[in-house]
Amino acid sequence: MLRRVLARCALVAFPATALAQGDFADTVIESQDLASGVYLLTGAGGNMGLCVGDDGAFLIDDQFAPLTEKILAKIKTLTDKDVRFVINTHWHGDHTGGNENLGNAGVAIIAHENVRVRLTTDQVMEVFGREVPAAPHAAHPVITFTENISFHLNGRTIRVSHPANAHTDGDAFIYFEEANVLHMGDVFFHGMYPFIDTGSGGSIQGVIAAVETALGMSDDATKIIPGHGALASKTDLQAYLGVLQGVRDAILPLVKAGKSVDEIVAADPLAKWNEAWGQGFMKPDVFTRIVAGSLGAK
Repeated sequence: MLRRVLARCALVAFPATALAQGDFADTVIESQDLASGVYLLTGAGGNMGLCVGDDGAFLIDDQFAPLTEKILAKIKTLTDKDVRFVINTHWHGDHTGGNENLGNAGVAIIAHENVRVRLTTDQVMEVFGREVPAAPHAAHPVITFTENISFHLNGRTIRVSHPANAHTDGDAFIYFEEANVLHMGDVFFHGMYPFIDTGSGGSIQGVIAAVETALGMSDDATKIIPGHGALASKTDLQAYLGVLQGVRDAILPLVKAGKSVDEIVAADPLAKWNEAWGQGFMKPDVFTRIVAGSLGAK
């Protein structure tokens, strides 16, 4: 099973995420209490969310398959209830790698309809030139939605909505109303350039629109879980939006002038942001190529 998982996860993992079984030996799953019964969980891969209470545990994303036992052990320190549901914020392997283990354990997997399509068929990560084989049957979502879905668990209202098309064509926002906690998946990379999977329907304009939607869902007290990076606030998300808009506005005139992707990269249009925002997984030249291509450059 591990070999399959590693094939799926290759180059979909983000900062400091190792891909070999042994490399996860030192990974520690940490929890951060955001509200009574609502937590941020971190380890290796995309940030997870967790809601616990009398009705059972509701998990957002599940990182990599070799980490499932560690994730479940951490959850056991927070509740004596089993995980009933896991919802995927999108299809990438650093967020869905544990699906097969959880599915085999009887956990109901939930995702946008397009996530199920991508997990049940072979995919290609165009940016990295990597083929990603279809996930095993147990990893497939068994409950899907197209626009919105709500859950009423543990005395909380959990609103799930689909921002189309942003990081991918299957993104989900998960908002805990009473706790005022919003998980944005990989639509939000806190403090760094994001990966936009244009081969899976993502676009820079879609990410900007999705972030604007998230800001409309937030107030100064909202705790925002990004797909990658530290817990954030509305102010942090506003700063991220400003960078995305600035990047788009710096590249778009070059696209309209007929410049090629290579010419746009050579022009270094992101120079003013690179020191602060270009130190993460997505390096400035690669991000420039993604944005330029998303805006129509060849």
